[in-house]
Formats: sequence, structure tokens, C-alpha cells
Amino acid sequence: MRTRSRVLGLGAALALVTALAPPALAANPIVTGHYTADPAPLVVGNTMYVYAGRDEAPAGSSNFLMREWRVLSSADAANWTDHGAKATIATFPWAGADAWASEVEPRNGKYYWYTSVNGRGAGWMDIGVAVGDSPLGPFRDAKGGPLVSDSTPNSSGLNIDPTVFTDDNGQAYLYWGSYWAPRMAKLKSNMIELDGPVTTPVGLANFWEAPWMFKRNNLYYMVYAANDTNGCVTSSSYACQRYATATSPTGPWTHRGVLLGQVSSTTNHAGIVQFKNQWYIVYHNANAPGGGNFRRSVAVDLVNFNADGTIQRVVQTSTGPPPNNSLAKVLSGGDPFQDNQIQQGSTR
Repeated sequence: MRTRSRVLGLGAALALVTALAPPALAANPIVTGHYTADPAPLVVGNTMYVYAGRDEAPAGSSNFLMREWRVLSSADAANWTDHGAKATIATFPWAGADAWASEVEPRNGKYYWYTSVNGRGAGWMDIGVAVGDSPLGPFRDAKGGPLVSDSTPNSSGLNIDPTVFTDDNGQAYLYWGSYWAPRMAKLKSNMIELDGPVTTPVGLANFWEAPWMFKRNNLYYMVYAANDTNGCVTSSSYACQRYATATSPTGPWTHRGVLLGQVSSTTNHAGIVQFKNQWYIVYHNANAPGGGNFRRSVAVDLVNFNADGTIQRVVQTSTGPPPNNSLAKVLSGGDPFQDNQIQQGSTR
């Protein structure tokens, strides 16, 4: 069963963990040498990767300056290695600025990197797709143009924050959106084309932006940023993380509450994965030295579930989680669908 842990082949995973910088000591934020934001976790074998944009805005700036996406990795969810920039705006020749939130999804032995980027076309932000042969790339433009843009029928008011979920039957779904306008669409098996119409998910109360999808015990979870003052934040300039559940990846969704409260930055962007039998939330805040709303940093904390499947409110820490040195069950498949087939005894 696909639980968003995305456990892939161990041999390939170990070969890929090439340290470009000494591992950072366990603490939150997990990297303080530069500013990182909009994290998206991916588990490959016994390694957790985090894909994040880099905040380059100078101190006192009132706007984002983001030109690249970086990759971090950890073998224990506590000590982290920075692998540097693995994609930049230049990865997409048709784009011009704004390397905003992204996520990587494995499929067909490849790794597809879905990005928010300014496409220099009609409107402002588009969703692009890069592809690589490993979690660390190298990555190249997979499509030659945007997957989603303002010209896509029924697209969001702001086409950012893509997240992809692949269900046990192999069907992949793309979710994205901002300005209170969540959107979703099926993806074709090539992972670079929409398969059918763009639809609007129902039941995501107070949705603002930053969707994240995962599955646990046959229940689908949608996590997203909200900015209401009804138990979420003290000011609508900030955001919390709410979540909803459904029995289908297309909904309808039932709102369940706040799982991550207001953080020290105005934006709040998170992803949740299972790694070595423990669930984690990866998010950003402004807690690094010199940090701010446009100089954010990635943090990691534990996620715990109640017996009924609801999520306990996350405790934000300055220490981060303790090292997780247990061994995960590693499958030999190349993507979540193949892993599911192996578990069921299929030869696919």
C-alpha cells in the first residue's frame, strides 16, 4: 500500500548519497548556512531527501528572490547533508524568474521534479516539470514548456505549489493552487501531460495554498496552508497547516483541523512522509540567524496519529527529531506503484 514513504531500491539510494558538505548537526532549522524554503520530502531506501527552494533576498527585503532549487538528504532524519542546487531557473529555457515551491515524484525509473516558476508568458506563474535518473539528477526540462499555465482551462488564480500523488493502482494526480483556489487533475503515465479536465477539490475548508497529499491505512490526507483567524493564525498575514481526509484521492474532503500552527515566517509550507516507521513533517520558518519572511529555513519535526487516524497537533521544536537509526523495509521496485505490485506478489 502506498503511504507516501516512497521507499525505493536501497542499492541505488546508497550509491547516490555523495556528501557535498559535512552533515549538519541535529537541530532546527536543519540548514543555517543559507536560507531554504518550501520543502518537499522524498524517501528513497534508507535516505530522506528534501527538495527546497533557496531564499536569496537581502536582509530587510520585502519580496522573494529565488533562483534555484536545492537538495538535502539524511540517513536518520536528524543529521543533514546539503547537496547544493540541482535545478535552477535555467533548467527551464522558457522560464525567467521565481523558483518557488516544488516537489519530486518517482515513476518509471525516473524522478520528475514539478516546479513553480515564472514562465514569462500570459499571466505570472506556471508549473514546469524536469526529469532525472536519480534523486540527485542531473535534471533537465521534461516538456519544453509549462504543464499548467494561466491558459490551462480552470487553472488556479495562481498556479504554484504543485504536489503529485501516485495511488496504489498507478494513477498519478497533480494538485496545486493558491489564492483560495485549489485545483487537481489526473496525469498521464508519462507524468508530463494532464489526463482529463482540471477540477476543483471540494471540502478543503479555508484553503489558501501549498497542498500536500499522502495516504495512510487506506485513508487519503490533504495537508494545506490556511490563513484564517478561526483557530489557525493570529493575523491573516500568516498561515497554519490544516488537513482534510477522504476515501478517494479526488475527494470529497472532510476537514479535520489544524495540524501545524502558525510559524515565525508569514508563509507556511509543509510535507509529510513516513521514514523508517516514523512519520515526519518538513516545513519552514524564520528561525535561522538573520531569518525573516523572505529568508526562511527548513525544519523537521515528528508527526503522530491518534487511533482513529486523526493527526495530533505538531510540536514545533528547536532541536528537531532524535536520530532514527532503524532499518526500513526496502523494496526493489522503482516507484510506489511497482512497490505495491511487489507487495502483492506481482512480477510487474
